[in-house]
Amino acid sequence: MLVISVISTKGGVGKTTVAANLGGLIADAGLRVLLIDLDMQPTLSSYYQLVHRAPSGIYELLAFNERNLTALASRTVIERLDVILSNDGHRQLNTLLLHAPDGRLRLRNLLPVFGPHYDLVLIDTQGARSVMLEMSVLASDLCVSPVTPEILSARELRRGTLQLMEDIAPYSQFGVSPPPLHLLINRMPAVSTNARLIQQTLRQLFQEQPGIQILRSEVPANEAIHRAAVLGLPVHRVEARRPSGRVAPAALEVMQELASELFPQWQELFNRVTSKSGRGGIHG
Repeated sequence: MLVISVISTKGGVGKTTVAANLGGLIADAGLRVLLIDLDMQPTLSSYYQLVHRAPSGIYELLAFNERNLTALASRTVIERLDVILSNDGHRQLNTLLLHAPDGRLRLRNLLPVFGPHYDLVLIDTQGARSVMLEMSVLASDLCVSPVTPEILSARELRRGTLQLMEDIAPYSQFGVSPPPLHLLINRMPAVSTNARLIQQTLRQLFQEQPGIQILRSEVPANEAIHRAAVLGLPVHRVEARRPSGRVAPAALEVMQELASELFPQWQELFNRVTSKSGRGGIHG
């Protein structure tokens, strides 16, 4: 089982849409995916319609060490895609974990119970520095950080997300090495000189920085992403072909490329996904 966190200390960069659409495509490829919503604004929890709502959620997992999968995992309408809902309505978890001896390592210690049931865990995090965010990073095999090609987003990346990775580096002395960080250029406009300049600067800046990689894959600004969210569907089911006259590739191609770069061991499965995969297409 692989554990991936989608992180950024800046809100509004597209963490939830990346997590939801990546999880949807990977589930349609035949793999078992668990989404975990660690955001106090639980957008991921409501992205997909549920066919079964579990009685518990992230609060019971972290506050009471709940390990019963039946109690925790809600089933979405997307086959093989489950979600642990964000249900910390009173926002108590940050304080609880801050004062717990194992606070930053609690999720890491709890996740192995899901290993027999899922191939991939995707964690959506809040867009602010917190003990919850640090806990998520330390529980992960890899972190993906969406970065929009804007100067404020680039500055916050250096000030917030990269500083976070530096601050948790000492955990390697206890055998918990911080995971690699992959930066994802998100919402790339089709035509924008400033955006292209920022993209090129980011690629040059982190070209040889240890532990940090800018993904070759980019997610273009695409109205289909908003349409998919309204419909509660993965974007690859909504746009499988590139519209006539548009330069940017179809959403299906974009998500296949991103998933294949992150998980090359499953590339063959991803390449077989179509817009109809969720309706009887592929089984792993």
